[in-house]
Amino acid sequence: MDNLARMKQLVDTLNEWARLYYEEDAPVVSDAEYDKLYDELRRLEDENGYKLNNSPTRRVGGAPKKKFEQSEHLARLYSLDKCQSKDEFEEWCARVVKAVGYLPELTCEYKFDGLTLNLLYENGRLSKATTRGDGTVGEIVTEQVKTIKKLPAEISFKGVIEIQGEGILRLSQLEKYNSTANEPLKNARNGAAGAIRNLDPAVTEERGLSFMAYNIGYSEKSFKTQAEMREFLKAEGFEVEGAFEVAKGISNAVNFADDTETKRSELDYLIDGVVFKVNDVALRDEIGVTEKFPKWAVAYKFKADEMTTRLNDVVWQVSRSAKLNPIAILEPVDIGGVTVARATLNNYGDIQKKRVRIGDRVFIRRSNDVIPEIMGVATEEDGARVIEKPKVCPVCGAPVKEIGAFLYCTGEECAPQIVSKLDHFASKDAMDIDGFSEKTAEQFYNEIGLKDAVGLMRLTSFDLYGLEGFADKKIANLLNAIEASKKTTLDRFVFALGIDGIGKKTAKDLVKKFGNLDNLKNASIEELNAVDGIGGILAANVYDYFHNEDNLQYIANLIDCGIAFKETEKKSGVFSGMKVVLTGSLPTYKRGEATKLIENNGGEVASAVSKSVNLVVAGEDAGSKLEKAEKLGIRIIDENEFKSMLGI
Repeated sequence: MDNLARMKQLVDTLNEWARLYYEEDAPVVSDAEYDKLYDELRRLEDENGYKLNNSPTRRVGGAPKKKFEQSEHLARLYSLDKCQSKDEFEEWCARVVKAVGYLPELTCEYKFDGLTLNLLYENGRLSKATTRGDGTVGEIVTEQVKTIKKLPAEISFKGVIEIQGEGILRLSQLEKYNSTANEPLKNARNGAAGAIRNLDPAVTEERGLSFMAYNIGYSEKSFKTQAEMREFLKAEGFEVEGAFEVAKGISNAVNFADDTETKRSELDYLIDGVVFKVNDVALRDEIGVTEKFPKWAVAYKFKADEMTTRLNDVVWQVSRSAKLNPIAILEPVDIGGVTVARATLNNYGDIQKKRVRIGDRVFIRRSNDVIPEIMGVATEEDGARVIEKPKVCPVCGAPVKEIGAFLYCTGEECAPQIVSKLDHFASKDAMDIDGFSEKTAEQFYNEIGLKDAVGLMRLTSFDLYGLEGFADKKIANLLNAIEASKKTTLDRFVFALGIDGIGKKTAKDLVKKFGNLDNLKNASIEELNAVDGIGGILAANVYDYFHNEDNLQYIANLIDCGIAFKETEKKSGVFSGMKVVLTGSLPTYKRGEATKLIENNGGEVASAVSKSVNLVVAGEDAGSKLEKAEKLGIRIIDENEFKSMLGI
């Protein structure tokens, strides 16, 4: 295929993808897949010195929808050029230097992933809201935008001004919406775009959108810098979440991007990079624009965390709680430098909601070490087949029972359940039996018939003699580790029991509230509900577990094995007697590190802000917890004060 034919093919493909993305709010590929073909087209156009008239490299966004009334922006909205490496960023900086003779200050801010909006304020009131459209003309979505609760209906500036920003759907709000939706949203970006470009404002309101302001277009008020614009937006009551810096030099700007990428998974909204802009507004006119991009700004894109691929099959795994979990087998795909071949589908109810079929192309999202998840169908393929609900356990053949959206194995001798329970019981955060792993549990199940933790606690050298890999020294080491594990803390024991949904922190909270095992066994639903961080479902799980006669006998048998509870070491320090909430991302410490520092210095870390909280440590993007703390008058500190309290 010659270059011109390939260019025509790329233009047709990209234009169709863009039409579905911008005009139908129905993307069929990820941004990374679109960018890959777009970059190929740009390279061919540069090599040949020629652009087709309908090339997407000439156009900003997509055409406005005909079903909406249209409006021309007072100032054009541009797209952003992009770079994806330090080298490409340095090339952009070199072009800026060539234009003005030096590298000026650059502002650094988040690149939100939603729908770009342009808000016109006249006489201090929001008079019109439009989508970006093709950059010159957008769709009027004023009534839809007015449903965004934190968007200022009035501002103090009485002149004509256009405020630009991104309509987004917070990830917490997406999760909340999808939990009750008949048809869940594929991702937060599509959820925001579909809500705003819907003719019924009630649909927009139901989604619960936010608006992140980041720029000022046309304005009768002059601004000298981007930093000044941001301060104006903040003072007028617009949300301007996300870190913001004025950087001097390439290395400082790149450090901002690297730091942001590490925090990306902790944010409550999607970002796909950072935006660098020349801070000095007067210099921007000198640097200029292209037909599509301002030359004084660039988007530094992160590695992709979402791609599309083919769903080849679904297999069902049995967990220690007897749940059957559907695992998607995928056509391997690279997501951010990691090859992904498997993903979670959560449960059978999730499969039905997302209408996923074997053979369809699906959206896959991966965030750091979180298990990749299928978000929804990208394209329905001919010959795709429905995922069948298993009627019997795929391992032991016992009948499957259905409770809500979940399927459960009813077999009492199901090997994966037994092995998983043993592995969990012996794990580091539970009974901490050194030398006992999932592989060991499987070997003991198969070769000596080990069925539960009581049997594990009662193992003797006679039981292990002759097993492959277990010579005298290894046998002695394991038995010593089992014996040592019997002197443990109550919270470790409660976690080791494997009560559905109870993690190590919740186990600590339960023990702190009830003090001993008998009190916990006898706790009412109301008392369990009152524990910080426990809701109705977890309270019911704990109550049901301790009101099951088989479970009570199992606990009694474990105690008879010699398990005894020692007092948890009470630590003291600057946070003694204080309940502390961590919110947002701290520049230096990860959440786990900060938690450990507080606990090692006598404090207790709470998950939610309430009247009983004494202190809130707030980082970037603190959000609703910070607002609640302010309303309750709780002391709020930043990381610098946090370090100062610790004497660091």
